[in-house]
Amino acid sequence: MTIKDIANLAGVSISTVSKIVNNKAENINIETKNRVLKIVKEYNYTPYGAAKSISSARTFLIGVLLKRTSQMHLMLNGILQTAQKHGYNVLICDSADNPKQELKHITALCRHKIDGVLWEPVCEESLSQARHFKEQNIPISYINSSFPQEACCLDFSQMGYAAAKKLLDYRHTHICCLTKPGSLRSDMVFEGFKKCLFDHEIPYTEDRKISVFDPDFYTQISRQGFTGVVSTHFESALSLYEKVDSFHYHIPSDLSLVSLREDGREAICFPRISSIRIPYERFGEKACESLIARCEEQSEPEFALFEFGDLLFDHEESISEPPSCRYKKLVSVGSINMDITLNVEEPPSSGSTIITTSSCMALGGKGANQAIASARLGREVTIIGKIGNDYDSTMIYDSLKKEQVLTLGLRRDSASITGKAYIHVQKDAESSITILPGANQNLFPEDISSREHLFAGCGYCLISTEIPVETCICAAETARKYGAQTIVKPAALKTLPDKLLKNTDIFVPNRKEAALLCPQETEVDKQAAFFFSLGCPVVIITLGHRGSYLRTKDMACAFPAAAFPSVDSTGGADAFIAALASYLTEGCPLEKAIPIATYAAGFCVSRTGVVPALVDKASLENHIRIAEPELLNFRV
Repeated sequence: MTIKDIANLAGVSISTVSKIVNNKAENINIETKNRVLKIVKEYNYTPYGAAKSISSARTFLIGVLLKRTSQMHLMLNGILQTAQKHGYNVLICDSADNPKQELKHITALCRHKIDGVLWEPVCEESLSQARHFKEQNIPISYINSSFPQEACCLDFSQMGYAAAKKLLDYRHTHICCLTKPGSLRSDMVFEGFKKCLFDHEIPYTEDRKISVFDPDFYTQISRQGFTGVVSTHFESALSLYEKVDSFHYHIPSDLSLVSLREDGREAICFPRISSIRIPYERFGEKACESLIARCEEQSEPEFALFEFGDLLFDHEESISEPPSCRYKKLVSVGSINMDITLNVEEPPSSGSTIITTSSCMALGGKGANQAIASARLGREVTIIGKIGNDYDSTMIYDSLKKEQVLTLGLRRDSASITGKAYIHVQKDAESSITILPGANQNLFPEDISSREHLFAGCGYCLISTEIPVETCICAAETARKYGAQTIVKPAALKTLPDKLLKNTDIFVPNRKEAALLCPQETEVDKQAAFFFSLGCPVVIITLGHRGSYLRTKDMACAFPAAAFPSVDSTGGADAFIAALASYLTEGCPLEKAIPIATYAAGFCVSRTGVVPALVDKASLENHIRIAEPELLNFRV
């Protein structure tokens, strides 16, 4: 094919063809120019002779200079197909992340007099080598790089947003992002992840960003109680998948996982991980089309993020609702206090002054303790209670929300202060408590009835009696109305109202409370039998370091305490009740739920304070798997 043949086919003069192929067609109309170029490309015409020596002569050859070509074959497919469609050939160069190798490729591409280059710089310093292309008037389209502001990139933030939104659609709110520091993709995915949280009014905290380079990244996920993970790289998702067994999680029952992935082959080899396929091929097509348009002077440079409409998930096999949504929720009705804990040699007596060795102040109250303990065990729990209109109330709101406790049933009482509990912890770990009820005493039956919708879908209602007894009765009756079971802790109760007992499914006094409510009996088995005779179907008397005693229609037996050192017994019963309800809700039989709850209480009493000492699900079950693994086989 000669220039004369091209001229004849196009119906123009030889000089016109010469001007067009040598980029000297300023005065030639665009239709003629496009017609000639189309024929030139169709017949793979290359100028020879004098024209070939002219630096501006068209070669219909573009360069692709990548940091590395591994896992980029889909993008290269898109580039090659698009180039071929437009009559261009492609030179592909792999810099192997080496700036020296990159420079060698740059000089080689210039020597081949390419018409344009798609360039992914190795590093920011690489940009100084752009002068070699610019000296020969070779258009550059930067791709997949954060260094030049004008780079064209895939909109990975769109993918991060879509991945997070998928988890939110499954009702996950406690989610994190597994990232690879130093990766442009990771940074962009994480920005989309954060935006999705913001758009859906989910508070962002720094602990939601987890580095895959942290050797303990999987324990962070467990420790924080995350129920869903977005992974920016498929290999990171695989690493997590391999690690979940080590902290006794299962995908998707305990942890949902979504990842970006580069290659369809990965989904074939590892089909259990839900993923968004990165549209590299379409990106390659668009990037190549943009460069060719510049080479043919049809457009100015376009620098943008490439979006691709709705992103598709291959499958959703590694995603499910969080455990808290798969089981019936809990409702906690009871006191909410600020606990002031004082460590003392012995409790103060009349006329004496004692000196404390240490003290702390934290959120407490049996209603709050049981709610937080349940949330840490993975349950959806709503608290109903009252706090004052003071500084303590703000701290309480913030603390409950941080613990993932639902606060729709929480109200401020403008006429009262927030309740206080003054706790004296002795050397033997026993404690005595003085209560200033504050707003707790203003939690009335109408506060329950006006919020009875919160009982819908409730499995267990946890009731502690440090609030007016009429309110406890109303809560128990409302729970029954909605088909929920009730667990009653008779704290600070001197008599046992028939109405409350008739609506109690599980009655959980400690040994002192049992003695107060049943003074005619001194033996724990006889006390339990007494409460059972009054119509309560399940009675569990907690005995501190002696364990607990159970009485039902079919069982009357003691359960030993867990082997934990006793430091502070204050919140042991609350931890016990929360764990009991949580595992019963999950379908655990009572004879296994009680030992599990005993371990939860053991964790609590082995540390100072209540809320700081409450155990999370992963830690509890890790310990049980070592001590008594058969307790957890109810899930099999």
